[in-house]
Amino acid sequence: MHIGIIGGGPSSMFMLKRLVESGRSDFSIDIFEKKSKLGVGMPYSDEGACREHITNVSGNEIPDLVTTVEDWVGMNYKVANNYDISVKKFNEYKVLPRLLFGEYLSQQFDLLLIKAGELGMKVNVHYQTQINDISYVAASGNVKLYTLNEEVFTFDKVIVCSGHYWPKYHEDKVPGYFDSPYPPIKLANLVNHTIAIRGASLTAIDALRTLALNNGSFSYDSMGKKVYRLKENCSEFRIVLHSRNGMLPAVRFHLEDSHLAKDSVLDQKEVEAVRAQNDGFLPLDYVYKRNFLDGLKIHRPDFYELIKDLSMEDFVELMMIRREETPAFDLLKAEYAEAQRSIKLKRSVYWKEMLAILSFAMNYPAKYFSAEDMLRLQKTLMPLVSIVIAFAPQDSVEEMIALHEAGILQLIKVGEKSEVRPDEKGGVNYRYFDETGQKVSLHYNTFIDCIGQPHLNFDEIPFPGLISKQIIAAARIKFRNKQIAKTYLDKGAKNVYRDDSGDFYLKVPGITIDDHFRVVDNSGAINEKIYMMAVPFIGGFNPDYSGLDFGEAASARIIEKLI
Repeated sequence: MHIGIIGGGPSSMFMLKRLVESGRSDFSIDIFEKKSKLGVGMPYSDEGACREHITNVSGNEIPDLVTTVEDWVGMNYKVANNYDISVKKFNEYKVLPRLLFGEYLSQQFDLLLIKAGELGMKVNVHYQTQINDISYVAASGNVKLYTLNEEVFTFDKVIVCSGHYWPKYHEDKVPGYFDSPYPPIKLANLVNHTIAIRGASLTAIDALRTLALNNGSFSYDSMGKKVYRLKENCSEFRIVLHSRNGMLPAVRFHLEDSHLAKDSVLDQKEVEAVRAQNDGFLPLDYVYKRNFLDGLKIHRPDFYELIKDLSMEDFVELMMIRREETPAFDLLKAEYAEAQRSIKLKRSVYWKEMLAILSFAMNYPAKYFSAEDMLRLQKTLMPLVSIVIAFAPQDSVEEMIALHEAGILQLIKVGEKSEVRPDEKGGVNYRYFDETGQKVSLHYNTFIDCIGQPHLNFDEIPFPGLISKQIIAAARIKFRNKQIAKTYLDKGAKNVYRDDSGDFYLKVPGITIDDHFRVVDNSGAINEKIYMMAVPFIGGFNPDYSGLDFGEAASARIIEKLI
């Protein structure tokens, strides 16, 4: 069997690890990487980081690879020293510079290639080779990959591990408009003026760190507190964050289970049994109880007693009240202090940890939610989850506080109906209603979109052959209650429609996949030759999880069917 893997980042590495661990060698593998380095992907290379950028995971939270981060730092101390990390100072509970972590991942990939060779497995790596199309030949059952240089490769099976994808809509067309902050080097010349950022979580933090160092420096005062000072020629530098809910990300704390209970994912038998009792749907309330409340009952019974009778919506409202009533930076300082105590005492903020576990556990069966539950998830639970599981590193939070106290950093709540309009002359006009209901329109000469990796729509998938030949289908979620669906339609919902059989569906981003990440066409037929592991293209059926945990878990599901 001949296997093609598109992408040579972390997801591809976990896929290779699964193939090596299978113990088989009766297949060959070709890996196509558009850069000249394996393992780093976008976040851990210069495409996504500079020296100032750090991970939001620590060494003890990383899935098992060939060597641990701690052992690797010991063996590669000269590389680590370049990032001010020494063997003596290394702490597996602390975050790392992203570029250093990229070096670690790259060497892990190389070690896996060596292992593959020792097993007699043939692995060819095509560096600086970009795949720009995929086609499926039904007659032969083969998959063809087409490179940017017009080469064609034929495989028995293909896995798409292309990772992050940042489309450009206005960048390079509108002066001062950036569709993302990546690569961060493009922000190097943004100095001495006000910069607008949409978003206030980890992607925004990446932009903040680069912009802050362009215009000033951080140091410590006599009390050991981090402070920020502008350069002499940058007195006009300001950053304005724009957030729908006016909230900042929660802070990293001590995790009782550093791998977030990966065994908590509902197994197939349980999912099938629950679906059989619920017209083929998996109720969101069942997953909420099973993967959130039940864990609290065991580990934090006092907190469980406070919330056990609350609906999911009531719980979220309770947790949000404090966030909404407390000024954002005051809350950030309070959560920073809470996180410091958690780390010092090695005691988790357990409801937050369980919420992260819930996010991980509900990701894979989310395709079996009803459309009603998917809308509840999007409207109610996800806003809280996205804030809590950001796990903003302490160092980044200290810098945000220092920037705010220096009068440089401001946060504006813009609500759900805010609008960013590119200005042909440069920059944007940001329109929103303030908290008094007054309409506001502000012009910024520089705008950076930092809402994070977008979930791409079906027609944005960058492999036209899959779309034109109808190999893939747009993702959709069925309504359980037709009357509820009709209500949405009556209100003009553009993401709800009725099909020819009279059933109602909710349109969600990306393409349709099965439980093993195989693509599915419009007739519901599973294509056993093409696997989609690229998170930006499966956002509807894979609503909230990415990163190394995703790569480890998804590769385990793929290998079950791949060989």
